[in-house]
Amino acid sequence: MDDDDLDELLDEVEKKFCSKASAASSGVRRSKDENKQEKWSAAKCEPHKSSVSEDIDALLEELLEDDYDSSPQSKGEQFSKREQAEKKLSSQSAGRKCCPVFIGGSSVTNGVGTATSKRSCDQLRCNSCDFRVLMFDDSEWDPSCDYLFLRNNVPDRHKLQAKLKKRKGLRAYACQCNWFSSSETTDLRNQPQLRWVCGKHLD
Repeated sequence: MDDDDLDELLDEVEKKFCSKASAASSGVRRSKDENKQEKWSAAKCEPHKSSVSEDIDALLEELLEDDYDSSPQSKGEQFSKREQAEKKLSSQSAGRKCCPVFIGGSSVTNGVGTATSKRSCDQLRCNSCDFRVLMFDDSEWDPSCDYLFLRNNVPDRHKLQAKLKKRKGLRAYACQCNWFSSSETTDLRNQPQLRWVCGKHLD
């Protein structure tokens, strides 16, 4: 066999052998890449799976809490919640106004006046002069009291004493533009000259 024939044979063997080896190595590489891809996609799916399981856990917890709320043990808690809600409502309803508005003598109880509970309003305000109405128990205004005197002296209670007379059972009222003495419960709707309204009770 010549050298040329030998070389050709070697070349042929080399080609066949090298092509098989490269194919095998590429196959190995491909399978490794596929494994990596599978692992990566699996890793990608894991958080999704865990988030789904977390959602399920959260739902189960909510259901358990609902069951607990409806159980007899939690009735005390529900009662305390109801009490808190009632307190909140009562605090919001604080700030009531008299309807109708009454005034009265010193023996008439002060507070929120209603048609059934005729209390004397102690939160009066004047719509004309925008002053708070002052009250003096067991007193009445002297006949010499006039608009100018009130204009100059309201709201100084000490100076207003000059025109007040002691009279048991009566109550004297005054703003900066009007005055009134009362011994019994009086509905302000019957006293149109007095522009006094309830300024809201806080308790």
